[in-house]
Amino acid sequence: MSKKRVLYVTQEMDPYTTISEISAIVNKLAPLAHTKGMEVRVLMPKYGSINERRHRLHEVVRLSGMNIIVDDDDFPLIIKVASLPGARLQVYFLENEEFFKRKFVFTDADEKVFDDNQERMVFFCKGVIETVKKFGWAPDIIHCHGWMTSLVPFYLKNVYNNEPIFENSKIVYSAYENEYEKTFTEKFFELAAINQLEKEDLSDFNDNGEVKLLLGGMKNAHALVKGSESLPEKETALFDDSDAPKLEYFSTEELPAEILTFYKEILEPVS
Repeated sequence: MSKKRVLYVTQEMDPYTTISEISAIVNKLAPLAHTKGMEVRVLMPKYGSINERRHRLHEVVRLSGMNIIVDDDDFPLIIKVASLPGARLQVYFLENEEFFKRKFVFTDADEKVFDDNQERMVFFCKGVIETVKKFGWAPDIIHCHGWMTSLVPFYLKNVYNNEPIFENSKIVYSAYENEYEKTFTEKFFELAAINQLEKEDLSDFNDNGEVKLLLGGMKNAHALVKGSESLPEKETALFDDSDAPKLEYFSTEELPAEILTFYKEILEPVS
């Protein structure tokens, strides 16, 4: 498995965001993959709560300067990078003043969910794909963590399926418990319908008019990981019934090593 390229797309990562199930797992998984001889890169949002001086972030000028369209408006994308403490791997941060400069992640100081989380999600997912294209770095595995990454598998399968850089990429989606989609509205289907897509093309995310981010992410991935011990009923049923390679839940301490073994199964399937 040496020389394999693994891209981690995540909404959170320790030590840059407050410890959560996702941030803790990605913090352990990415360095472990690196020590096993894989080329590893991480992409995540640059939230305003991330201290640039403490974590030694600096702008990557050659990657910055793109504009990402969300709801017919252009939003500039700035890319910054830092080295993960204790590991020789790079974490890239997608920054935009409109969406990410605020000092909180998904809710405000009063724990009210941000009204524009769905716009922020679309910006991030589109920005991730355009950034990887600009890297000129073809990943063997793209592993998505968290509800905020759920559009990445869908876009890669339905919009960027003819892009040579993603031609051989295997998309892994880790499903975690998620409460934020409850605040998403029907407008999500318009926001996420990029290029020649129509609202109806987002049916994988539509459950009787309700937005279901995990369902959409799971349906469009090549392989699935159960990141949380329990998932909602429909998501659990989809996971259990899926014919895709899948990895059951393990504790935060056990999961990273299990995932690396799982990668081998995905990249070198038994005939």
